Amino acid sequence: MSLSLGLNTGYWGAGPPPGALEAVLEAERLGFDSVWTAEAYGSDALTPLAWWGSQTTKVRLGTAVLQMSARRPTATAMAAMTLDHLSGGRFVCGLGVSGPQVVEGWYGEPFAKPLARTREYVSIIRDVCARAGRVTAPGPHYPLPLGVREGTGLGKPLRSTLHPVRERIPVMLGAEGPRNIALTAEIADGWLALFYSPHHEDLYAPRLEEGFARREGGRPAGFEVLATVPLIVHDDVEAAADMLRPMYALYFGGMGAKEKNFHHDVPVRMGYEAEAKRIQELYLEGRKDEAAAAVPTRLVEQLALIGPADKVRHDLEAWRDSSVTTLLVGGTPEMLRQAAELVLG
Repeated sequence: MSLSLGLNTGYWGAGPPPGALEAVLEAERLGFDSVWTAEAYGSDALTPLAWWGSQTTKVRLGTAVLQMSARRPTATAMAAMTLDHLSGGRFVCGLGVSGPQVVEGWYGEPFAKPLARTREYVSIIRDVCARAGRVTAPGPHYPLPLGVREGTGLGKPLRSTLHPVRERIPVMLGAEGPRNIALTAEIADGWLALFYSPHHEDLYAPRLEEGFARREGGRPAGFEVLATVPLIVHDDVEAAADMLRPMYALYFGGMGAKEKNFHHDVPVRMGYEAEAKRIQELYLEGRKDEAAAAVPTRLVEQLALIGPADKVRHDLEAWRDSSVTTLLVGGTPEMLRQAAELVLG
């Protein structure tokens, strides 16, 4: 199966990433399908996307992901419609629930019932963008208008003053857990997969099919699976893996609480329970270098594309045979050129 390419710029560290605009422009020149931004608890996803996207004319502009707890669904819909106008209908609204540490620690919002909240959130965005009438929602998480018990009772249903470029802006969901993947297949236009392995299709395919079965008409023809995949062409496989181990150690070991880390659960489901537990123990003890060293090369190779060009080209076949439609890669313009040569031919 043919694969598309997208550029995932990620979220910022201490400041704007150097060379980001050059990478965006090169991605469009190379024929990349899309450019994506992200947010955690620093830079936001919408501002860089609008800034860099204003320099482009063809690539789709997506968020991977907007954190739902950062904005009410009507605010997200307003931003989506605005960016869709500014980009000439190129915006893709990627959403995610994040985790309890960020949701409750940074946004001061409860994390409870993430699946139910996601369902409501997406429904409201659909209604706002369709602009078929005044928007109402029964809640319980995002009631519109707010009832008299919670507010003044003076709120009334409203309809967006902005007319949409498209009545249905694509909504993608970031999902890692089985139930969330099934929900994504049921209500979204695509799945943003952060840690995906084409060697473990059995972890995803049944959940996708479960969601499609609940959807009227089954799987929609244009449903996308967009997987963030590190791609590093390097003569030394171990050296390439070393470049990625600290990132995997952070996510599998130190991202989220020990009792609830959705990223940690991914390698566990892949059969690396003992290794994932060891990585987490080392990371939470502050032994980050040892945690990184504990990430198995084989695990890296199942989640990323690393090594000499011929090896990467061979390993790509598993991705072409998988459910994935688009690989989201990052890096310098030179790395993007290597990715385009290998993936797009």
